[in-house]
Amino acid sequence: PKQFLALGRKPKSASGSRMNKTEAEWSQMLEDRRIAGDVLHWSFEPIKVRMADNTFYTPDFLVVRASGELELHEVKGAFVMDDARLKWKMVAEHFPAKLVWAQKMKGGAWNVELS
Repeated sequence: PKQFLALGRKPKSASGSRMNKTEAEWSQMLEDRRIAGDVLHWSFEPIKVRMADNTFYTPDFLVVRASGELELHEVKGAFVMDDARLKWKMVAEHFPAKLVWAQKMKGGAWNVELS
């Protein structure tokens, strides 16, 4: 799917959704890190984490670091709904992976938090 970026298309995920502009920017950073050898693999929305009956969390990116460590990345713009942050915090407490919250702030800087 990454080859579609060169054609100006947004890659579809396993769930059928498409990356927004902020997610596409983060995916380019992940691809740069893959080329540099820091990341072995990344994919867009490949999994859903079941939190409770009819409640799921779909991380934006699944990332496998060069060390073999698994990360779930959540990418947001400057304005975030409270439920997104709450789900991320709940998953961070119960899921055996490092969670990364990447928020693109007004003005273009990234605010990155790790769980």
